[in-house]
Amino acid sequence: MSLASYAARRAALGLMQVLAVVTLVFFLVEALPGDAAVALAGDNPDPARIAQIRAAMGLDRPAPERFAEWLIGLPQLDFGESLVSGRPVAQFLSAGIGPTVVLAVLTLVLLLPISVLVGVLAALREGSLLDRALTSVSVALHSIPEFALAVVLIAVFGVQLGWLPPTAVGADVLAEPAVLVLPLVVLLARPICSISRLVRAGMVDALASDYVRHARRLGIGETRVRFGHALPNALSPAVQQVARTTDWLLGGVIVVEAVFVIPGLGTVLVDAVAARDLPVVQGLAVVFAVTTVAVNLVADLVGFRLAPRSEVVA
Repeated sequence: MSLASYAARRAALGLMQVLAVVTLVFFLVEALPGDAAVALAGDNPDPARIAQIRAAMGLDRPAPERFAEWLIGLPQLDFGESLVSGRPVAQFLSAGIGPTVVLAVLTLVLLLPISVLVGVLAALREGSLLDRALTSVSVALHSIPEFALAVVLIAVFGVQLGWLPPTAVGADVLAEPAVLVLPLVVLLARPICSISRLVRAGMVDALASDYVRHARRLGIGETRVRFGHALPNALSPAVQQVARTTDWLLGGVIVVEAVFVIPGLGTVLVDAVAARDLPVVQGLAVVFAVTTVAVNLVADLVGFRLAPRSEVVA
């Protein structure tokens, strides 16, 4: 199967997944108990006032009709309006997307190179003190929850030593990179541990494979054998794991933004849930779903591209 054909099939599947998530999110939110109009009307609301609010928000119309209208508006980034402020949901997303995108992109950009480096070092020194040390540190870090690691880092490096800002309160996240150091460490810690161990295992297996032994018999240099033939086989599962890490990263960003008081999409989501601002919650769910599907699509294409190389070499 060609790369273009595979990409078309995966894109079609991704579109169906996004549509399924969008539908599920809308009707799950509709099924939540309570009435937003009653909540907005305040204590001891007048029935006429509640009816007026329901009409203004369109809640008096059937759910399928409102869903169709909402679905038609999504391609134009029309996610509806906030029940609390009346502002378009897109304004909430645009206000919080900057810090979140910076955190997520920096995490993904740093994640694969560092993981590959750690995994390759451990594989090339299999059984050595370095290998055992890296494995021990990976297991220890992977067992620490993000919230606990964030609190420890804030207490040590932000409060006691004063090397880095403990939170982003009063800081411009995009203009002061030091604010992002501790959040990035928290977001990178666990995925680096899991991906580096995958790279190590894949590299060890590849170095012991028949085609690597054959390449050595042909007189190919050790550096080319390791990094031209063995490494691509170790990267394919690592790339797939990076895609699966994206699902975790979305949740991790919410935790990190809450702990470090970063005004990103995670903070917007927490505030919207607390205020029962359902259109904002729906809009954020759509953004997270599209992001997850897109990253998994890219990872599948990269994995597909890497796989034929190992088959040709073998």
